[in-house]
Amino acid sequence: MFAAGLSLVMNPFCIALIIVGVIVGIIFGSLPGLTATMGIALCLPLTFSMEPIQGLSLMMGIFIGGISGGLISAILIKIPGTPSSVATTFDGGPMADHGEAGKALSIGVFYSFLGTLFSIVALIFIAPSLADFALRFGPYELFAIGVFSLSMVGSLVSGSVVKGLTSCVLGLLLAQVGAAPSSGALRYTFGFHELDAGFDILVVLVGLFAISEVLASAQEGIGTNSGTIRKKYKISLTGVTWKEFKEQSLNMIRSALIGIGIGILPGIGGGTSNIIAYAVAKNQSKHPEKFGTGIPDGIITSETSNNASVGGALIPLLTLGIPGDTATALLLGAFMIFGITTGPMLFQTNGDLVYGIFVATIIATIAMYILELGGMRIFVKVLSVPRYILLPIVVALCVVGTFGNNSRVFDAFAAVLFGVVGYMMQKFEFPLPPFILGFILESLIETNLVRGLMVSGGSFLPFLSSPIGDVFLAIAVASIVFAVRKEIKNRRKTVTAAD
Repeated sequence: MFAAGLSLVMNPFCIALIIVGVIVGIIFGSLPGLTATMGIALCLPLTFSMEPIQGLSLMMGIFIGGISGGLISAILIKIPGTPSSVATTFDGGPMADHGEAGKALSIGVFYSFLGTLFSIVALIFIAPSLADFALRFGPYELFAIGVFSLSMVGSLVSGSVVKGLTSCVLGLLLAQVGAAPSSGALRYTFGFHELDAGFDILVVLVGLFAISEVLASAQEGIGTNSGTIRKKYKISLTGVTWKEFKEQSLNMIRSALIGIGIGILPGIGGGTSNIIAYAVAKNQSKHPEKFGTGIPDGIITSETSNNASVGGALIPLLTLGIPGDTATALLLGAFMIFGITTGPMLFQTNGDLVYGIFVATIIATIAMYILELGGMRIFVKVLSVPRYILLPIVVALCVVGTFGNNSRVFDAFAAVLFGVVGYMMQKFEFPLPPFILGFILESLIETNLVRGLMVSGGSFLPFLSSPIGDVFLAIAVASIVFAVRKEIKNRRKTVTAAD
């Protein structure tokens, strides 16, 4: 089967399509306001006249390039190109400010490559088994996972836990604006029909990270570089030494497993996996206080996990016909266009095509690594562009991206509003990561809570009697206890130091 798949893909036209797809994906992933999902949607009509393996190879190239491309803007201008690269900004941006933009990009690209490769190996060898296990996750288990993910808030807060929880609650509340995911009832719209659809995650990200950064720069004065070291950088193939690679091996493997595991579960994806993996890495680190100051650990964690979710999201798509996120939902549409039904019988009816897709993803991963590494000197040049030129371009891209996402002018205004919110939160030292985590997870928690209560006839007991769910809830309780103990210790240290 693998040989048959190899013969389908190994021709000049198909390889050229993969490379073009990766380039398009990198561009869409790196530009604020544009995403891999948007790239796939725009290029999907181009595949109508192609052979199935050709069209799907193009889609895979865009998918892989788009997820990885988000690290470029996340590191260089502290704006995540995609939801999957939010956590990359936490340490990637400070590393660029310290004159280590080249090293940060090298690390990000290398571990993006490893994370994707790791997930593809899992996709090839253990896809059916993993998909079968994922079927056991019903509303009770997914609700428990959502609660467990929220318990990671304490790990994302370096200052006041109260401010971190406040930020998380604010994200949960704003995610409830619009139609309820279960009943469709309108909430918190106050008569404005523009709010019926709620706030899109892309709009929130663009506002909180891009517009707020522009406002902060305007306060500092855009005529200067505010002390940022722009020209010193060193580029390498990996960004780490062999010693550092061995030291980070546990971090890499743990993050890859988190990415694959979360990628498999429908409706979660890389937007959540990178933040959760970051929180877990910070929890397990011997120096958690260094996270967010510009250390390689944070970039390695984020980029390994979000790219590992690529293969994870493809597992339920190919084996069960269930898309893991919006990007794979569009890929499912591509399969339908070619008259191919995904599911358990796909490996028997179109085995050569499936393995051809596996080969295409491997080629796309290698192309992504080479293209991003080769273009790194060009990417770093962005740092030398004066901010009074760069920031208006960023704002224009934000407006175009948010409008193009749903063709609504309201989204552009909402992005500006979230930009003001993000700016005020940073000014008063309210952390943004808990806000994003709460906003992303609200729909998952609410939907599965309602579904579970409908199945159980209104009883909450089944939520506590699921073995898998109980494990996640127990970990969540332990995380909360740990966060409270940490806060008490910090207060005692502060009081002791004051005395």
